[in-house]
Amino acid sequence: MKNTISGVWRAATRFLRLTPHPSLLSVLRLPPPAFRLIASAALCVALGACGFHLRGQALLPFDSVYITGAPVFVSQLSRALRAGSPVRVTNNSKDAQVTLQILSELRERVILSLSAAGRVREITLRYRVSYRLTDAKGIEYIPASELVLRRDVTYSDTDVLGKEQEEALLYRDMLSDAVQQVVRRLQIAKLDVRSPATRDEK
Repeated sequence: MKNTISGVWRAATRFLRLTPHPSLLSVLRLPPPAFRLIASAALCVALGACGFHLRGQALLPFDSVYITGAPVFVSQLSRALRAGSPVRVTNNSKDAQVTLQILSELRERVILSLSAAGRVREITLRYRVSYRLTDAKGIEYIPASELVLRRDVTYSDTDVLGKEQEEALLYRDMLSDAVQQVVRRLQIAKLDVRSPATRDEK
């Protein structure tokens, strides 16, 4: 899934940086910025059709999970787990074997390079997600960890609206990527499946 979305996005970003042939613009009666905006919207729909689903059934070391924290990320991760694993996503931590805390979700936009005239030429987009996995008693199975994803993109102040659409697609791609990475990390988590009495004997 990750490779599919990434491949679609690489092709999309190359396409969006191109100026369509004048004959095509003449037929469509559109200026280049408007053409790119419409193309961006179409690509957004295409990526949305990919969804946030896992490839096959993800085998996780727990039967139920409660996910709390950043609403957007929680929503997409919950959807992915329900669609691609037998794990039950609960609405209450008391009903779950483990709790996954999404500690933070941040989007950053940093200037990467300037033109000779001092105008922004390239920017870096960063997407950060911090998370932690515990059980009902607070025993930590995954300590506080952070994922950092980045995408570099060209910028033009003559096509602000088109670039905003492009950045939105990039953030969506990074969100999908982060969901998949968190699921893979959950798959290799080592849970202590012994009874509480046995743990207390250590």
